[in-house]
Amino acid sequence: MGVEAHATNERVTGRRWTVRLDPVGRGRADVRVSCSRPACAAQVLPSAAAGRTAAIAHLKAHLRAGPAPRPSVHCACRAEECHTHIRPAGPRERPVPWRCGGAVVLAVITDREGRWWQVLECCSRCAAAHPTAKVVATAQAAEAPARADGFRADAPAPATPGGPAATTPAFSAVGPHFSHSAAATGTAVPQRASGPRTSATGTAVPQQASGPRTSAPRSARPTRKRPPRGRIAQRLVPHDLRPVALRDELTELGELFRAYQARTEPDLAVLADLHARKAEAFHAWAEVTADTGLRLDAQRAEQAAATARLQHLHRIGQAPDGEGPAVARLLTAPAQWNHARAVLAHVAENAPLPGAEARLLVLMVTLRTAQSGVGNLVGQDIKGLPLQDPEQLVGQLVESGWLGIPGTVEELIASRPESPTRISVPSLTPDEDDPGPFTFGRKLRPKLSGWAQRVVGEKKLRKGKTEADVRLLALALATGADGEGRLGPTGEGIGLDRLSSWCSVDPAGLPDLVDRLTAADWLAEADVTDTLLTGRLTERVLPLGCPLT
Repeated sequence: MGVEAHATNERVTGRRWTVRLDPVGRGRADVRVSCSRPACAAQVLPSAAAGRTAAIAHLKAHLRAGPAPRPSVHCACRAEECHTHIRPAGPRERPVPWRCGGAVVLAVITDREGRWWQVLECCSRCAAAHPTAKVVATAQAAEAPARADGFRADAPAPATPGGPAATTPAFSAVGPHFSHSAAATGTAVPQRASGPRTSATGTAVPQQASGPRTSAPRSARPTRKRPPRGRIAQRLVPHDLRPVALRDELTELGELFRAYQARTEPDLAVLADLHARKAEAFHAWAEVTADTGLRLDAQRAEQAAATARLQHLHRIGQAPDGEGPAVARLLTAPAQWNHARAVLAHVAENAPLPGAEARLLVLMVTLRTAQSGVGNLVGQDIKGLPLQDPEQLVGQLVESGWLGIPGTVEELIASRPESPTRISVPSLTPDEDDPGPFTFGRKLRPKLSGWAQRVVGEKKLRKGKTEADVRLLALALATGADGEGRLGPTGEGIGLDRLSSWCSVDPAGLPDLVDRLTAADWLAEADVTDTLLTGRLTERVLPLGCPLT
């Protein structure tokens, strides 16, 4: 008599590991990339973008080098009772039972902020329950274990000599999954007692050889899969949208926009093309569905495409109409030009001392401290300005309370770049009740300060030894011309009252300042009337301009 042996089926829990992106310290830009696998050492990267790129590359390296998902493992989610994706039952809700099921997959789960990535070896049901999960590999069907007599479990047993065919049940070759029932995994289904059957006329009906039946494996049943729905601009693309080319275009655009958002560096030309395609597709979608909201979205996409294309042309130094090269300006965007004009207007209204020299010094110090009310200053920053007595002027600003310095005025004038002096302007320091007079960020402040230094310290103005009032007039004209350099909106000129107030001079003294700028090759075709100054900036100084928009 043979001894029946049973193959063991011990199953281990699926693999799980995490790649994290954490800040190195409070207030620091560098980040740390760590992996929970024991052989991986942490890395420190200079920025969040570089850290995110390194973390994704590290994760992909693990996925390429690691083994495929194993069909015989327990679901990693099941080991923790699926608490990460099952909503807890409320006081008026009944707990819903959860059953893991489906093929074993390798899924990558991430948070929406891109701070960690987790790889799970879990069942396909749990992977589908995670909203951010992406399946990267699926386990192959498991082979049936071998029996003690040397035959596979899914193969029929050999016939015995002189006896009927063996009635050993045939098992499915598909490995068992968590949600499979006994019938789905190939368990024999009991039959009625065998015996000849007769028809209504009494004739014997032939029947198949007796033996237990096995149900067809669940995986053999044909399933009809619906293609995934597209999504664009928080809208789902209907499956039945016609024409099909429009549906495919909307789906592709949604994927392209998501891919653009994942880029580490912007490309305004690509973004403009995407918005233009979106506008065209949404116009067609609105025509098909008669949806007013889609038509409005199409109009907004057209505006976004025009704005992105204009910004791109400004960055690469081309004219908006595409007819030829434009001016490569020091400040490139309309928002930056408006912020420059806002700083000049603030200084004109809030300068603590009268006179052109005081206003010029206040302007340069304001640009150094505009963001937080504090900044660094060295002696060369003051001595480089056309001031007759810089020490006295700085002392007057300190005595008025507008400027704060830690030491003496002499120490400030003598300070060098390797040991700058920390200065403060209390009126620019933001607090809970007053965020400050300016709305630009930390990155724009040094750009504005550098722009003002380039205008005030322009080569021909320095060689001509022009005074502070001439330098202030140069700043006013640089921010008061249009894109072609013509003074005033559409070239109609700038009012003399405004210019004399900014330069702290009498209106009768403006013609002399205009002549000084013309001699320094700043102005051309200048004409001073009783009320207006007309003319244009020369091509040499157009890169320093902030065009009126």
